Amino acid sequence: MENQEFNPYQNQQNDNFVIQQNLPNSTPVLIMGILSILGCCFYGVGVIFGIIGIVLTNKDMKLYNANPSQYKGLSTLNTGKILCIIGLILSAISLIITIYIFAIYGYDNYQNDMLEWSMRMQQDSM
Repeated sequence: MENQEFNPYQNQQNDNFVIQQNLPNSTPVLIMGILSILGCCFYGVGVIFGIIGIVLTNKDMKLYNANPSQYKGLSTLNTGKILCIIGLILSAISLIITIYIFAIYGYDNYQNDMLEWSMRMQQDSM
C-alpha cells in the first residue's frame, strides 16, 4: 500500500493537477468596500468607491462562473461586494442628508450655525 499525501490542488475527477489562482480583483473589491464605508462620512464620496467595487465584482463573477475550479477567493469577493453595497447605501443616505441640509439652510447659514456650535462647545469645555 502506497503512502498517499493529501493534495488540495489535485482534481479528484481526472487526476490532473489544477492550480487554483486567486480571483484577480478579490482584494481590490474588499478594499473598495472598506473605502466606500469610510467615504460615506465625506459628503457621499463612498459612492464612487462602491460603484467601482461592484463593477470589479461583476467582472470577477463572470470569470469565476466561466471556470470555477480554476479560481479561489470567492468568499473574499462576496465580502467585498457586501461591504460595497453597505457603503453605497450609507453614502447615498449621507449625500441625501447633505443635499437636504444645504437646500433648507443654504451653505452660508449652515457654515454660520456650525461656527456658532463649535464656539459654544469650546466655551462649555472651559
